[in-house]
Order: sequence, then structure tokens, then C-alpha cells
Amino acid sequence: MREVDEEIREIKKEIIESRGLVIKTNNLTNSLAADIKSIAKRQAGYERRFVWNSWIAYILFASLSFVGLWLATNYRVAEIERENERLGGRLAELQAELDEANDQAERRARAENAAAQFYRRIRERRRTEAVEQWPELRREQLSRAEAAFFRDTVDRFHLDLSLEAYQSGLDLMRTGRYAEAAEAFQEAIRLKEDASHIPAVKYQLARALVRLDRHAEARVLAQQVVDQTINRDLQDDALLLYANASEDLEDIDEARNALRTFLRRWPRAAESVSVRRHLADLNRRVMRGEIGTRRPD
Repeated sequence: MREVDEEIREIKKEIIESRGLVIKTNNLTNSLAADIKSIAKRQAGYERRFVWNSWIAYILFASLSFVGLWLATNYRVAEIERENERLGGRLAELQAELDEANDQAERRARAENAAAQFYRRIRERRRTEAVEQWPELRREQLSRAEAAFFRDTVDRFHLDLSLEAYQSGLDLMRTGRYAEAAEAFQEAIRLKEDASHIPAVKYQLARALVRLDRHAEARVLAQQVVDQTINRDLQDDALLLYANASEDLEDIDEARNALRTFLRRWPRAAESVSVRRHLADLNRRVMRGEIGTRRPD
């Protein structure tokens, strides 16, 4: 009986301990559930913050990306516009160069045609036509070699034509056609004014003008022949012609001065004797008052 009571007490004791253990387990379970709820709430809050932060980060990233893309696009557009402007300017320059090149090509082609025609005249010895056409041809776009060749040829033609005009004037002088001779001499001077035969042309022109009673013009030409140094052999004859023209113009002082100059420079010339006699005659006539010494107006 005693043993049964002890077993019952032990059973009660175990039951009490089991109830205490159950209660403690229940409390722990409740505490764990509370902790789990708290953790779940914190996790939910964290997830909500994470979602918001993700959206904010996405929005910021998208905004920054858009702004960066917009800036990059604007920069690229501006760069492309500048490049277009540069290319447009370069295109205008190239177009201008192309137009100029085309214009030069056209001028060169025109010059080549004109040069070919001009060369044909040279080969055919059509000197007058070549001389007349040269001022127009020289304005064309000739090469340096063409321009030099044509210029030398035209200069030679000028000389040839001037000599022909001079010879024609001499022939006309011999036949007494002084007006036509004067025109021929003037043409000879016009064709080649710097040629070596021009002093002789001027002397003959002065002679022709004397024959035409154009003494003032003749005296100017005679003075030019006296002053030139290309053909000194003409200076004495030109000085006598100057004296005769001055005398015809009744400029006796100038005529006497010219005769004195002749005697001083060429005292042994063949004409010196006749010049001295004529100078003495002029001096005597001036002293007698037969002729005046005034200069013409």
C-alpha cells in the first residue's frame, strides 16, 4: 500500500512537472511566436523600404540617364551642325574652285584656238594682220612660252613693217609725194618707235614736213634727231635742217645759234664753208635791219 502511495505521489509529481514543463513550453512558444511576428513585421517594413528605395533609385537612374542622353544628344547635334557648316563652307570653296577651274579651262581652250589662228598668220607671213591682232591675243590666257614666242615674232614684224614703211616713204619722197611720204614715215615711227632706224625716219619726216611748209613740226623732229645718240651721223644734217626750219619761221636768233653749234661741233665738215657763209650773211642782214630777230609766237 505504501509502495502504491509512493508511486502515486511520484506520478503526481511527474504530472506536476509535466504541466510546468508544458506551461513553460507554451510560454516559450508564445514568446517565439511574438518574436516571429516582430521579425515578420520588420522584414515587411524592410521589403517596403527596399521596394521604395529601388523605385527611387530606378527613377534617379532613369532621370540621370535621360539627362545624360539629352546632353550627349545635344552635344552630338551641335557637333554635327558645326561639321555641316564646315562641310558647307568647304563645299562652297570647292564649288568656287571648280567654277574657276572650268573658267580657266574655257579661257585656255579659247586661247589655244586663238593662238593656233595667230600662228597660222605668222607662218603665212600675214604680218599686218598679226600685228593688229596681237593686242587682243595678248589678253588671252597664253602659256609663257607662247606669249614669249608671239611677242618676239610681233616685235620682229613691227620692225619689218616699220622698215617697209620707211622705205616706202623714201620712195615717195623721191617722186615728190611729200604728204604721202610723211604719212609713211609717221606709220614707221608708230610701228617701232624704239628701233635703231627711227632717227633716220624722223629726219626724213622733218624734211617732208619742211616741203609741206609745216616748219614748226619739222623743227621739233630735227631737234629730237640732234639730241639722240643712236645714230650720231644724222646729228649734223638734223642741226642744219633745224636751222633752216627756224629761219623759215623767222626765228633768226635760233637759226644763228644752230649754225654756230654746227661749226663748233663739226668745224671740218664738208658743209662748214657754206654754213660760215650763210651765218655771216644772216649776221650782216640782221645788222642792216633787213631781217628781224624776234621769235615766232
